[in-house]
Amino acid sequence: MAGSTYGNIFKITTWGESHGKALGVVVDGCPAGLSLTEEDVQAYLNRRKPGASRFATPRKEDDAVEILSGVFEGKTTGTPISMMVRNKDHHSADYSKIASYYRPGHADYTFDEKYGFRDYRGGGRSSGRETIGRVAGGAIAAKILKELGITISTYVTSIGPISIAQNRFDLNEAKNNELNMPDKVAAQEAAAYLESLIKEKNSAGGTVECMVQGLPTGLGDPVFEKLDAGLAKAIFSIGAVKGFEIGDGFAAAHATGADNNDAFGIGADGNVIKKTNHSGGTLGGISDGSPLILRAAFKPTPSIASPQETVNKNGEEITIEIAGRHDPLIAARGVVVVEAMTALTLVDALFANASARMDTLKKIYE
Repeated sequence: MAGSTYGNIFKITTWGESHGKALGVVVDGCPAGLSLTEEDVQAYLNRRKPGASRFATPRKEDDAVEILSGVFEGKTTGTPISMMVRNKDHHSADYSKIASYYRPGHADYTFDEKYGFRDYRGGGRSSGRETIGRVAGGAIAAKILKELGITISTYVTSIGPISIAQNRFDLNEAKNNELNMPDKVAAQEAAAYLESLIKEKNSAGGTVECMVQGLPTGLGDPVFEKLDAGLAKAIFSIGAVKGFEIGDGFAAAHATGADNNDAFGIGADGNVIKKTNHSGGTLGGISDGSPLILRAAFKPTPSIASPQETVNKNGEEITIEIAGRHDPLIAARGVVVVEAMTALTLVDALFANASARMDTLKKIYE
């Protein structure tokens, strides 16, 4: 199977299945001398692990990370960093029935058609649990960004019909509620909405927004390697994501040029600034120094216990009710995955940009 490696200079290769012995990642291209411990990575994995709230799957996993290589005496050595998380609470018997049919909204059918075989235990490689490797690698990327003064804030802006209000926007609040919403009132309304869906054996979709501050100008290239395009690929590679936008996104299609263009000005420090940020931090596929703002639309969890129509491998139409332990909402746990994929993309772009100008190379080597 191809396609498990992401990045050009700073790259990750993820491995493992939902109900296999373990999952993990190999991070290549990390510079030597970065302070790194298992606790640094664990802090990110704890944000995505199951069983962390009433709106997450009750599967109980510690998701304890083990760093197997690439770190010595608390610092990276410049060699590949291998990390592993062992699976413990995998109830494969919960999935034995689905071996003979295709779950609506899942990769069962397409995986079978492509390979002629599939690991039906929790979706195998197509499971959301695959994101463990992404998040572990993203934790390292985020630490590199922090060393450069670049910060990422990621949160949920909508769940089903409930959206946050900008006049109540509070980043600290997103850390205080289990839905990662920066609006206390909206979080309470969304929780009530999810409770009603749980009773109906149903699920909800949601939107995750990511804001990056401190990003320098000049990241990305103007044709196929646009920063926007790289981020879109990264975010769309997350299994449950069905939509991506940057800046005003789809709203720009309903605007005029006079409304959508960002006027330039001179800031207090004498540097060029944008007076607005409709473009979301990029122009022509290149970062412009403004906050980078992107959004990902997550579909509802496809594993629901209410009756659904499908077909089995014998070509018969059947009705199923999916058993097992599943999230009624993906978006809340998807926050850290979006953050990880954004961090990985930005670090790769930063490293590529180091060779864009001769004066930059001279600073490095003279």
